[in-house]
Amino acid sequence: MKAKEIRGVPSQKKGGFHNTESVKEFDNSEMAVQQFAVLKNRFFCVNEWKGYCGDHFADFKLYDSSGNYVDRAPVRGDFIRIDTPGPGSLEAGFDWVRITNISNDYTKEDEFENISMTCHPAKEPGKSYKKYIAHFYSSGATSTFMISRGSNYIKAAVYGRNETANIEANFY
Repeated sequence: MKAKEIRGVPSQKKGGFHNTESVKEFDNSEMAVQQFAVLKNRFFCVNEWKGYCGDHFADFKLYDSSGNYVDRAPVRGDFIRIDTPGPGSLEAGFDWVRITNISNDYTKEDEFENISMTCHPAKEPGKSYKKYIAHFYSSGATSTFMISRGSNYIKAAVYGRNETANIEANFY
C-alpha cells in the first residue's frame, strides 16, 4: 500500500504512514454545510477533543509557544499536549507536538472547504533543560488533522507521515 498524496499533507519519505478517514454523506448540500459548521467548531476546540471521542481515548490540551495552557483556537507555533492511555515518558507521561501549519481552502463557488492542521513531535515547551522530544515518534514524523466538506458530504481525517520510532526519549 502507498501513502495517499494529498495537498497540504507532507510527502511520505521513510518509516510508516497511515491514512485514517471517516466520511458522512447527506441527502442535500444544506445539511452538509450545517454539519460542517459543527465539525469546524469542534476542530478548533482542541481542549474538548477527548469529550468528543470518549473516556478511553487520548486527552489533548492546547498550549501557547511559551508553554502556557490556553483555551482558544489553535495558531501556528502552539503546542498540543497529548495524554495517551498507557505508559508515557518517565518524567511526565505526556507526548508533545508543535503546530507547524494551519490552512483553510475554499472553492470559488463555496462548494468545497478543506481545513488542515499539521503537527510535528516536539520537546516540551518552556522547558529548555529538556533535551529530547517528548513523543513516541521522531522529529521527522507528522500528523495532519483535516476536515473537508463537499457538496453532499463531510470528512474527518488524520494523515500520519514519516513515522519512525523516537529512540532518543526516556520511555518505560
